[in-house]
Amino acid sequence: MSRLLDESTILLFRHMPEAHGLGQQILVTVNAKLIERGLMLKTSTLVDATLIAGPSSTKNDKGGREPEMHQTNKGNRCNFFMNAHIGVDAESGLVHTVTTTAANAHVVTQAHALLYGEE
Repeated sequence: MSRLLDESTILLFRHMPEAHGLGQQILVTVNAKLIERGLMLKTSTLVDATLIAGPSSTKNDKGGREPEMHQTNKGNRCNFFMNAHIGVDAESGLVHTVTTTAANAHVVTQAHALLYGEE
C-alpha cells in the first residue's frame, strides 16, 4: 500500500530549494551536463510564460499578501498568481532558463534574461 503525502509536506519540500537558493544552481548544473553531452545546442530560444497559482493574501505565514503574487483573472476565477518566464532551447526542447515575476509582469520584461545572447 502506498502512502500519499499531505499538502503541507509537499509545500515544505517545494519551498526548501527556494529557501536555500538551490533552484538556479540545480538548473545551471543540469544544463552544464546537457551541454557537455551535446544535447543542448544554444542556437535558438523559445520564450513563454505561464501562471503559477499561489495562496490568497491571508493564507501565508505572516497573514499578509505574498509580494511575488499578484491578483489576476484566469478563466472566470480571480486568484493570486505569479508568472514563470521560461526560455527553452528550440532544437532540443530543453528548458535552459527560468525567471519568476508577479503575474502582472509581461514576458517581454524578462526576454533579455531568457536568451543565450547568441540567438
